[in-house]
Amino acid sequence: MKISPVTASRSAAPALQFEVRTISDRLVDVIRDMILAGEIEVGVPIRQDALASQLKVSKIPLREALARLEQDGLVVSHPNRGFFLRPLSAGEAEEVYALRLRLEPDATAAAALEATEEERAAAVRALDLLDQGASAHEPTVGALNRAFHLALVTPCKKRLTTEIVTRLNVMADRYVGKHLEPQGRHVRAEEEHQKILDAWMARDADAVRDLVRRHIECTLSDLRVELDQAEG
Repeated sequence: MKISPVTASRSAAPALQFEVRTISDRLVDVIRDMILAGEIEVGVPIRQDALASQLKVSKIPLREALARLEQDGLVVSHPNRGFFLRPLSAGEAEEVYALRLRLEPDATAAAALEATEEERAAAVRALDLLDQGASAHEPTVGALNRAFHLALVTPCKKRLTTEIVTRLNVMADRYVGKHLEPQGRHVRAEEEHQKILDAWMARDADAVRDLVRRHIECTLSDLRVELDQAEG
């Protein structure tokens, strides 16, 4: 499959924003979506020559994109061996979700009180896209889940908090996909998301805080079982 980052990206973005982004910016999105779609395997070195040829780009922006994905915790580099997809682990999931629990419930509650009508409409659209993707079992459902959660957090007007929560959600993308693997799991997630959005739209900060906390805790509880079985 050949993907040109100049003309195609799997991540939805407004046209104007897309035009001003650099090639490495777009490559980050494309390669992240390849990772979420299972097109890059754990334990197999990422062949930069082949990937650059596939995406029709030079190796310089490709290396820049891989370095940024390493900062995001999705790939890891080894001296003289190159970049590899970072394996899922129960320990990392515990840390990522523990940090989300510290920040995301309060940030989402604050955002519910601050959100403009435009931001509220964007949150509704984000959930619609997530529900469609989850029902269709799209491989990039983790990215759609991230977009929904961040749509609920960004209006909190706390730049640093939003940046940290964004990075944690990026690291959680693959774990979300793992969490949704069991048959019917997406149905429960949809119900939880809808309850969160309803409380958020009602500007009920206390309910939002409680629902987000329980949602993250339930996801982590499921992941503990799945990752323990995988590692066992």
